[in-house]
Amino acid sequence: MIRCVNLSKSYGNVRALDTMNIEVGKGQIYGLIGPNGAGKTTTIKLIVGLIQPTSGSVFINGLDMRQNPLEAKRFIGYIPDEPFLYERLTPWELMDFKGSLYDMTKGEIDSKKSELLDLIGMLEYKNDLIEGFSLGMKQRVAVAIALLPSPPVIVVDEPLVGLDPRGMKRVKEIFLKLAREGKTVFISTHMLNVVEEISDVVGVLDRGQLIAEGPLEILKGSKDEKLETIFFRLFS
Repeated sequence: MIRCVNLSKSYGNVRALDTMNIEVGKGQIYGLIGPNGAGKTTTIKLIVGLIQPTSGSVFINGLDMRQNPLEAKRFIGYIPDEPFLYERLTPWELMDFKGSLYDMTKGEIDSKKSELLDLIGMLEYKNDLIEGFSLGMKQRVAVAIALLPSPPVIVVDEPLVGLDPRGMKRVKEIFLKLAREGKTVFISTHMLNVVEEISDVVGVLDRGQLIAEGPLEILKGSKDEKLETIFFRLFS
């Protein structure tokens, strides 16, 4: 579970995030949207512990990210918009390395490698150097790497960057599968159709403030609107 309590972040005199309160439960997919500069990337970095808040707190499965950063981070699978992968390794080798960081046994790692690479459609490339992969292929490998230790919380920044339509469909199906398994999934993206298709709760961020939040049906009210229509109505 993810819980942000009065979360704020300032860079000098600039208030990037202002008193955000968010709670995402088990089995939920939360989609965070907003225009450029709204504070989405800052939110993601605060949730995964890459930066510290100016005030407020982030709790991951009940652990305070500021007070127990190492323990809290072990519950998170983080998929950034520009995945950092050791490109002189193969997916097979990189998964061995990632598993060792989480104290997984060789048997545990081996039992999951084929399953995950097959899930993302990359099993046939398991012994190829990552440096030769396209951006979309690297993004899919990043998904498998993040899921290897079976984290209960998945945090994703622009999950479909560089993916072709088939890759997009596959990754969306993975997120839905994770939610059905009881995982908590937090996604920040500009792709409104993705949020509309898979999110249980949508948060709309503008200039560091959460200006709307709720299930899409609630945000629509009595109107049969697309999320894109709601977005432009809020920012017109």
